[in-house]
Amino acid sequence: AGMAAQLSVLPSRRCLFDDPVQIRVAGLQPHQAVTLRASLVDESGELFQAHALYRAGSSGELDLSRSPALGGSYLGVEPMGLFWALQSKTPYKRLAKRNVLTPFCVDLEVYEGHGDMSRLLGKCTIERWFLGEGVKRISVREGRLRATLFLPPGPGPFPGLIDLYGSGGGLIEYRASLLASRGFVTLALAYMSFEDIPAVPEILELSYFEEAVNFLRKQQQVKNTGIGVLGLSKGGELALSMATFLPGIKAAVSISGSSFNSFFPLKGAGFTIPVHPYDLGRMKISGESSVVDFSDILDDHTDPATWDCRIPLERSLAKFLLLSGLDDMNWKSDLYCRDAVQRLRQHGREVEFYSYPGAGHLLEPPYLPLCKVSVHRALGMLLHWGGQWREHAKAQEDAWRRIQAFFWQHL
Repeated sequence: AGMAAQLSVLPSRRCLFDDPVQIRVAGLQPHQAVTLRASLVDESGELFQAHALYRAGSSGELDLSRSPALGGSYLGVEPMGLFWALQSKTPYKRLAKRNVLTPFCVDLEVYEGHGDMSRLLGKCTIERWFLGEGVKRISVREGRLRATLFLPPGPGPFPGLIDLYGSGGGLIEYRASLLASRGFVTLALAYMSFEDIPAVPEILELSYFEEAVNFLRKQQQVKNTGIGVLGLSKGGELALSMATFLPGIKAAVSISGSSFNSFFPLKGAGFTIPVHPYDLGRMKISGESSVVDFSDILDDHTDPATWDCRIPLERSLAKFLLLSGLDDMNWKSDLYCRDAVQRLRQHGREVEFYSYPGAGHLLEPPYLPLCKVSVHRALGMLLHWGGQWREHAKAQEDAWRRIQAFFWQHL
């Protein structure tokens, strides 16, 4: 009330986190210079902000889907730039949602001029949710399983997905809850560093992942045509192993994963896949804050001495989608994806593969800002993930569309 400018957010101030919105400002002077700022406080109290300089049109209006940013956190026409460019004042923080039952609240403000931001012209707060209307969240502690099940509203049947994050461990729910909000029964599965699961397991057992598949297939709302599995990093590699060795997996998506078994032996029924050889002496450490680059620690995967560590995914009848960023600084995911694609195609198997220029290792749901460096929870070291802001943001939007289309097609 009494503000000079009116901020509106369409279609609604309350949206799912992966929904694009249209930001408009009305009531400005013709061609007025203004600064827009977005602020978000995460669950640990960390402040993330982005700002951009704009100029109103001749009628005193501004529409971020048409007006270019002239400076600030990004340049050009970027309707969602204020979201994907959010950055914390403290370095090396990653924006992630721990509790999906509450939204992220983003404060949008319009200030006069391109300078000191002393005069506020208008503001509004929007809610970005990770759980759609009517989606149920159910904690699962059945047998060895440490997981969370998300059920879309209604009787279904819906396609069923298992969602795996990387070797940082924990039970990560925000991608699974968004997928459930888009119509998939999704099981977010912990396999490292959570409750009674060790941070650094001596071995990973396929039977644990099989328990998850069987649990999901038992759910009434799940279609009986087969299960999908989606994973990032170590989780992407596990997705490929599950699709290779477990019955009932029909489609697998690996994001920044690899085609051989890394860091922990994988134990199946009557076989164990050893660990791809690596040498920590090859890690590079840079800067006063000691950021670690792991990309050279693995032995050459084309050396036949490493081939017993390969996941024999060409034996699988599942459909595969592989995604990687060409600016991944954590490991050579593009190279390892190409190895998988080559082996699958040699055996006449179906695979889709996309590599994104300028994208880093952590390809997340859209509008989560790029995290170039953060602490790896299991290793306690600062790791370099890579990525360029705008390119990474575009890659996340594209990948999210492709992942959903792929699962709808094959499940």
